Amino acid sequence: MTMDRITPRRTRVGLVSGGLGAYWPQFPALLPQLEASARRVASRLSEMDCEVIDAGFVSDAAEGAAAAEKLRVAGCDLIIGFLTTYLTSSMLAPVAQRSGAPVLLLNLQPTEAMDHESFDTGAWLAYCGVCPLPEMANAFRRLGVEFRSVSGYLEDARAWTRIERWIKAAGVRAALRHGRHGLLGHLYPGMMDVSTDPTLVSAQLGGHVEILEIDDLRVRVEKVTEEETAARVALAREVFTVDESVVDEDFSWGARVSVALDRLVADFSLDSLAYYHRGLDGETHERVGAGFILGASLLTARGIPAVGEYELRTSLAMLVMDRLGAGGSFTELQALNFRDGVVEMGHDGPAHLGISARKPLLRGLGVYHGKRGWGVSVEFDVKHGPVTLCGLGQRRDGTFTLIASEGTVVPGPLLRIGNTTSRVDFGCDPGEWTDAWSASGIAHHWALGTGHRVAELTAVADLLGLELTVVRP
Repeated sequence: MTMDRITPRRTRVGLVSGGLGAYWPQFPALLPQLEASARRVASRLSEMDCEVIDAGFVSDAAEGAAAAEKLRVAGCDLIIGFLTTYLTSSMLAPVAQRSGAPVLLLNLQPTEAMDHESFDTGAWLAYCGVCPLPEMANAFRRLGVEFRSVSGYLEDARAWTRIERWIKAAGVRAALRHGRHGLLGHLYPGMMDVSTDPTLVSAQLGGHVEILEIDDLRVRVEKVTEEETAARVALAREVFTVDESVVDEDFSWGARVSVALDRLVADFSLDSLAYYHRGLDGETHERVGAGFILGASLLTARGIPAVGEYELRTSLAMLVMDRLGAGGSFTELQALNFRDGVVEMGHDGPAHLGISARKPLLRGLGVYHGKRGWGVSVEFDVKHGPVTLCGLGQRRDGTFTLIASEGTVVPGPLLRIGNTTSRVDFGCDPGEWTDAWSASGIAHHWALGTGHRVAELTAVADLLGLELTVVRP
């Protein structure tokens, strides 16, 4: 095995471009110019790590209906309608209605501004994609279709940043809709905030929750060979700095469970995993439950979030952050530092190794606080710089919400107890931020990822139909 990331399903983007066919005989040079702009948009989209299904250029409602059918059967994650000039809403209405995918309209004129001295009517019409935008918004709302758009010009970097944001959000939506999420073991006793009805996940986000038992992993652990265990130990020595506190027997056990976890994920085609098992008095199930941390961290680094304490919603939040390119590590509050003005946060157990500030440490622990068992645990600090917290909250009526806050990880003293720990500066009093964060409806776990991602999460929340709460200083 290597530490290569999994290759996620490519985001499938449908594209239809159009203009009013009545213009073509009136202004013969117009259509070739607009078609060239459409090719440029298709080219730029294809550079964004997505599969583009181009339904071509439509000039009337009949051609719009034909494009709608092509995009419907293509199973797109996002439909982009490029308004090259004025066109009637009837030309794009079937595209918006039939696909079942969210729709983004583009109004990208050829350049920053017209040359008013030299332009005639035909030249102006190439800049007239802005004209039908309010019409589309009105018609879409009356049809029950959510409206969203990006306006700019063909080589407008700001516009393309916004477009890419929507494509990334569509990829997150697709990862959830097509995802298979493992739920292994049982709820950590008493954690009412993390309890989640799996049916709500399928109902609101799509995808499938696979219910697993500790024996599904135990039988796979028993089949791992000594050679496979030794190979995993060798890999772990490459990935981690191994502290002298690590006991060889515990290291080998963690490696053995790691190999079995890989098989479990492959056998059930999982995209994420949340687990917890208590066990008793050192029996096999307790040892299996205690042996997750190494393998879960390696899986998370490869793009398959694996988290403890049966935290299904946080494993999904981590998947969101991972697909945005932010990593996303299992996190909770640890302490407040009023002297330095920072909030210290992290978690014992599995972590996203891809966002560690340095080579992560593997530390041996004789006891896991609050849990049964013993073994090896991961210790690191998230990369210093801008970060975003993202959690999936749940209201009293069962609806999910996205909750986020942006801060900065700063250097300073950290505990050395086999936990991930980061010092996050939110630009305000840490006590005031903590009170606002706790009042947001967040559970006591969330994903911590790199970069400021609220703009991207705003697009994600829109496509998922979720409310986004942002806790700011």
